[in-house]
Amino acid sequence: MSINPQLTYEQRCQIYALIKSDFSQRKIAEIINVNQSTISRELKRNTGERGYRYKQAQKLTDNRRENACKPTKMTKELILTIETKIRLDWSPEQISNWLLKDEATLISHESIYIHIWKDKRAGGDLYTHLRRVGKKYDKRRNGKSTRGHIKNRISIDDRPSIVDLKSRVGDWEIDTIIGKGHSGALVTIVERKTKFTVAAQVKSKSTKDVTAATIRLLEPYKDLVHTITADNGKEFSGHEEISKALNAEIYFAHPYSSWERGLNENTNGLIRQYFPKFTDFKTVKQQEVDCAIKKINTRPRKILNYETPYDLMHEYQAAFAA
Repeated sequence: MSINPQLTYEQRCQIYALIKSDFSQRKIAEIINVNQSTISRELKRNTGERGYRYKQAQKLTDNRRENACKPTKMTKELILTIETKIRLDWSPEQISNWLLKDEATLISHESIYIHIWKDKRAGGDLYTHLRRVGKKYDKRRNGKSTRGHIKNRISIDDRPSIVDLKSRVGDWEIDTIIGKGHSGALVTIVERKTKFTVAAQVKSKSTKDVTAATIRLLEPYKDLVHTITADNGKEFSGHEEISKALNAEIYFAHPYSSWERGLNENTNGLIRQYFPKFTDFKTVKQQEVDCAIKKINTRPRKILNYETPYDLMHEYQAAFAA
């Protein structure tokens, strides 16, 4: 089944005919081999007063694509939409990409950051929903970010293309979840194909603590660690030590490009169900972390055809050992 496909004119003709024949959205999705959410979104976007018509649907889609390349002004309606997403703890990068993908609206994440800090100067609280509260958006100098100058870092641009395909087990994404008042943290690592997650509580976000935790977490899966992709936080400055210990390559995403580690961002959201914002991780025991991660790894996932990350990872481990 295709994931988030661009529907063709012929598929829209099929959708129209199937609707006329009273097929359900689920059945239509099965027949034309797309996700049910694709059909739902198509009908929501392109149904007019006279119902769903394939010619009208194609025209509306073409118009959105044409307008998507034109920057959009921050209207009152758009600001309300953006602020709603911010209060749901979406990052500016996530909002920018969602607007382009689902609403055909082009707004840069820089513009959203500017709006957040303008709101703060006016006494607003939007900034409190940022992942790194209190740190202003890092302005560019001569077109380059001043953040993340990690010695000998290797850019994600040099990462093997096979990682993007998610066709093998062994490509991981890593991040940290910071505790209340920067008190303690969690190191979280997720494997891209199986969605299998490991995590550890650390006393601080120091390079020493994060490096040690990373090696300890991945050592049991060392034979299935090919690459690790991190953000540009200084806590990952020990990447060379990690690379040597695990015999793996470490790559760094572009600054302020959280979508390049989207799976890790999503997984951190799942972990937040058990450790909400403002949790003091210094008071959290590793046993509690293990319990939460076990629950996440043993839940059937739709994206895995309702297999669990735990079962998939251990199947691959067994196959590798055989």
